[in-house]
Amino acid sequence: MNQPSKEKANNWDTTTYDEGHSFVFEFGEGVVDLLEPEAGEQIIDLGCGTGHLSHRIADAGANVIGLDASEEMITKARETYPECDFVHADARDFSFAEPFDSVFSNAALHWIPEQDAVLESITNVLQPNGQFVAELGGIGNIASIVETVQDVAAERGYEVKSPWYFPTVGEYTTKLEAHGFEVRYATLFDRPTELDGGTDGLSSWLRMFGDSLLAPIPDEEQQGIISTVEDRLRGRQFIDGTWVADYRRLRIVAVYMAE
Repeated sequence: MNQPSKEKANNWDTTTYDEGHSFVFEFGEGVVDLLEPEAGEQIIDLGCGTGHLSHRIADAGANVIGLDASEEMITKARETYPECDFVHADARDFSFAEPFDSVFSNAALHWIPEQDAVLESITNVLQPNGQFVAELGGIGNIASIVETVQDVAAERGYEVKSPWYFPTVGEYTTKLEAHGFEVRYATLFDRPTELDGGTDGLSSWLRMFGDSLLAPIPDEEQQGIISTVEDRLRGRQFIDGTWVADYRRLRIVAVYMAE
């Protein structure tokens, strides 16, 4: 999901996203299993991207609305799955007239630092005892990549800050409880993730997901910094011809205990 930032929003090439970074929605299949969608349920897929998991949820017979802040993602989702409903909207401020049974989200919420606004929007659309099922990056997610980019950039006089929100289990469950949720399941786990593209895998990943991270660096200097980052990480994260990113994921199942 693309979420506008105060500095620079990520730009999305949806074809490259689907063809070269399919691990994003492929790993999300396990989050759908946690959701356990049933026929007739009303479900929001928050940060639906190009719609693959929305379609998977709809296959179970649920009525799904995919929501994303990226017009490019929504356009591609509508083209690929015209039988599903997709809405262009901001996760921090959305509403619907009728309540939903569940809100689902995969690999989207870590793009949004303003989590209280997101959770308020979610509670506004959930019916009592409705569930929130999500996976997002957790503390330490892609730490080696971010830290190496920051170090290399600093050596060239640029200050790079992480644009992402990667909480601890305690931090996020506390936030959920403050918004009226009862947390039923929460786990943080390492998921080393192979990047597509062979020798270009890390560079491709940074070009796809790192617009905001690289924003303080002039365009003409970015490739030089990326090349140096590759050199420094190659010994530990380029394994048998494949780049492996140090992903850490947080999975949540929570129930909205509205009065």
